Amino acid sequence: MDGTSRKDDLLAGGSTVPLDPETLAERAAAALDPGPRAYLVGGAETEGSVRENRRAFDRWRIRPRVLRDTSTRDHRVTVGDERLSHPVALAPIGMQSLYDDQAEEATARAAGRTGTALCLSTVSSVSLEAVAREQDAAAEADGGTETPVRWFQAYWSGREVTASMVRRAERAGYSALVLTVDTPVTGWRTRELSSEYVPFDHGHGLANYASDPVVRERLGDDPDDEAVAAVVAECLGDASLDWDDVAWLRERTALPLYLKGVMHPDDAARAADVADGVVVSNHGGRQVDGELAALDALEPVAEAVDNRVPVLFDSGIRTGADVFRALALGADAVLLGRPYCSGLTLAGEDGVRDVVRNLRAAFDLTLELSGYAAAESVDREAVVRVARG
Repeated sequence: MDGTSRKDDLLAGGSTVPLDPETLAERAAAALDPGPRAYLVGGAETEGSVRENRRAFDRWRIRPRVLRDTSTRDHRVTVGDERLSHPVALAPIGMQSLYDDQAEEATARAAGRTGTALCLSTVSSVSLEAVAREQDAAAEADGGTETPVRWFQAYWSGREVTASMVRRAERAGYSALVLTVDTPVTGWRTRELSSEYVPFDHGHGLANYASDPVVRERLGDDPDDEAVAAVVAECLGDASLDWDDVAWLRERTALPLYLKGVMHPDDAARAADVADGVVVSNHGGRQVDGELAALDALEPVAEAVDNRVPVLFDSGIRTGADVFRALALGADAVLLGRPYCSGLTLAGEDGVRDVVRNLRAAFDLTLELSGYAAAESVDREAVVRVARG
C-alpha cells in the first residue's frame, strides 16, 4: 500500500470525529452559530441540488469481483504530470476561519501530515503563502519524502488581480491553477440570505486580497477589513467571464490550468482543447436549484474528454464507496469538501486529519472487497446503474 489507512490502524489510534458521515455533518452543524452553519451546509433555493448530489450515488451500485489477489493495494493515481498518493484531494472551501480560528493553516497541516493534495480557495482566511509554508512544514515534520501537492483555486477577480494572485501561487510552489467557472455570480442561497450573515463583513476570506500587491497599491499599506471587503465585492462576480478570458489566463501561466464547474459534455470537449483538465462539479449544489447531480454529469464529461486531459470530480463525496464509484465513472481523482470542514469545526487540525484518514480506510476496504488491487484499475465494469433514487 502507499499512503493508505487500514481499519486496524484506525481502531488502534481512535478518531477525534464521528465515523458516520451523517453524524459528522450533524454534530458540526450543531456546533456552529447560524451564519457559519448556513455557509457550511446550505445550497441554492430549496437545496434540492444538494440532496440530489447524494441521491445520485444510490443510482450506482458496486459490482464486486472475487478470487483476485488484493492482499496489497496501490492507492496512487496520476493527475496530469503529478502522482498523488491517494485519489482524494481537499476541495477549495473558502473562509475556513468560520469553523476554526486556525482556519486554512490547520487544514494545510492536516494535508501535509497525511500526504493529501490540497486545493486552496481564493477567498481563504489565510494567505496562500502562509498555507504553503504550513503544508510544507507539516509534511517535513511527519517524515514525508514527496513534495506536497497543492493547487490554487482562482475566482475570477478581474485580469489584473487574478494575474497577480497567479504569480504569487507560482512563487509559493502551487503546482496547478483551478479556475472556477460556474460562479460568475453567487447563487440564490436561501439559508445564507436568511441568516443575514455576510462572512466578508466579519473579516473572513479576505487574506489573499489583503496581502495582494495590486490590491494594496489601491488601498495603501494597511487596509482595514472594510476596505478589503469592498475590493472583494468589486472584484468578484463577473457574468462576462468567457472562453476568451480562459485563453488570456492560459497565456499568463506555465501552471496546468483546470476548469472547475464543468457539467456539459460540449463544454468539456472545448475545455480539453484550451485547458489542462476539468473538474466536474455543481459547486456542491450551491449555485442552481434543480441542477443535474454532479455524479450524473461525470460519465458524459469523461467520454467527451476522451482521456485528453484529467477529469476530477467533486460535489457529494462522503464515503469510501463514493470515491470508488466516481473513479469507476471516469474520474482520475476526487475533491472532498464539506466533510473535512466538519472535521475542522469539531476538532481543528486533528479533525481534518481524521476525516481524511477515515475516508482512506473506508476506500481501501472498498477497493479490497470489490476485487481491485489498485485505484487506477477501477473501471466502468465495477458499477451498475439501477432504477432507484
